[in-house]
Order: sequence, then C-alpha cells, then structure tokens
Amino acid sequence: MAARRLTRRHVERIWGVRELPAAFAPATPPSAPIGEIWFGDETDAGEDLLVKYLFTSERLSVQVHPDDAAGRALGHRSGKDEAWYILSAEPRATIGLGLTRPLSIEELRAASLDGRIETLLDWRPVAAGDLFYSPAGTIHAIGGGLSLIEIQQNLDLTFRLYDYGRPRELHVEEAVAVADPRPWSPPFEPLDIAPGRAILAAGGAFVVERWTTSGEAIGEAIIVPLASGGSIGGNALEAGTVWRIDGRTAFEAGDVLAAYPGDEVRGDGLTISS
Repeated sequence: MAARRLTRRHVERIWGVRELPAAFAPATPPSAPIGEIWFGDETDAGEDLLVKYLFTSERLSVQVHPDDAAGRALGHRSGKDEAWYILSAEPRATIGLGLTRPLSIEELRAASLDGRIETLLDWRPVAAGDLFYSPAGTIHAIGGGLSLIEIQQNLDLTFRLYDYGRPRELHVEEAVAVADPRPWSPPFEPLDIAPGRAILAAGGAFVVERWTTSGEAIGEAIIVPLASGGSIGGNALEAGTVWRIDGRTAFEAGDVLAAYPGDEVRGDGLTISS
C-alpha cells in the first residue's frame, strides 16, 4: 500500500455550519450544524496522526488536551498536540492561544468557573495560510468564521474549562491538572530547506511540511492537498481529500501538507527533490 485515500465522515457540532463547501457537502442536508470532517476508518484507529477539516460559525470552548504522560496515565496511547492550517478566515476572525499572563492553578480554576478565562485568553488575528502549532497543555479556543485543517495526535480527549454558558459538560478539575497556564509562543519558525519543501512545524509530537514540487517520498506520512492538481502514487490529488502513504511513493508537483510523527525533520527517510 503506497498511497491510500482516507474515507471521511461528517461530525455534528453546535458551533458548526449548515452550508459546507461543495467538496464536503453531504448527500442529504444535515439535521444539525456540521463542524468537523474526520478522515480515516477502522484501519486508522492505531495510527499516530488524525486529520480533520473544521468549519466554525462561533467560538469553540476554552479547552486543553493532555500530554503523552498524562494521556497514558489516563489509559490512552498518547496525548494530543495539534496544529491548525488556516484555509479561510472572515474579517476579525481569531484563535485564542495561550494566556495573556501566567496564572497560578488557583487563579486558573477561579477564572474558569467565573468566565474570566475568556478575557485572559490571547486572542490572535488569523489569516489564510497561517499555521499554528499547539502543544498539549496549551489553553486554547478556536474562534468563529474559520475553515481550517487540523492535524493532531490521534486522541479524542478534550477537557473544557469554559463554554460561554452553553449546556455542555465542563471538566475544570481535569483541565487544570494538565494545563500549562502561561502565554504561548511559536515553538518553531517556518523554514525553507529546499526548493519546494518548507518545514512549517517541528520539535513536537509531529512534523508538518509543505511540498510544492515533484520527487519521491520514502516513509510514512499523511498528505493533505491544499489545491487540486498533481498526483501521488499515480493517484490524482484533489482539494478536500486526505491520503496516507507508506513506502516509496512518487509525488508529482502539487501543493500539499505532509505530516508525520516524531519531533525531527526526516532527511533520507522522507525526501522530495525536483
């Protein structure tokens, strides 16, 4: 299996949208807003990474995810680092990422219970083409008016600190136990390492690259086309699809995100060359 196109499923979210881009529109109108498109099937349950598309009409909860040690202590195989690549953003769209100042655990708990945590989040303006890497433990909230690609460790575990009064369960004590209540700063500066190959994130649980040239991939990775065009393993690439590759795979010029687990950029194990 050199290249496999992943199946997708629609996931209803109260902060989602009623009208999806044509590439994602379901066969029948949804009964509730669709917020996420998940890619994968039962054969992907043991994989390290998961890819989603998100479509937001309002803010997501203020939340946090456990790191590897905390996730394993809770009976999971990992924690949850995640990265967001912004596809489109309405004017004044934001993402809350980290806090405006350090808080003690007691301050974080109190601010979550009385709602002040919303104003203590560092709400950052975003634009198409931005990529943000959010290590596990980072307090965050994705804002409304966004469409984005989320690449994450394959763990479905979220602890909500605050949800704007919406009638959903909160997990304040669990969140406080795993949160890093400090400001966030970019853990990696994007770097062009070869023509057509840029490193967008590294040093965490996974690496994210952007490829815009032809060559050969050697190793395991998830491929997310940002635009239609090009091919991988002889398969035409289309926007709105996600692929998993394993082994030696020919790649023809396109524009894709490539992600693979580990904190280091692969050299000979995963290369592209014009």
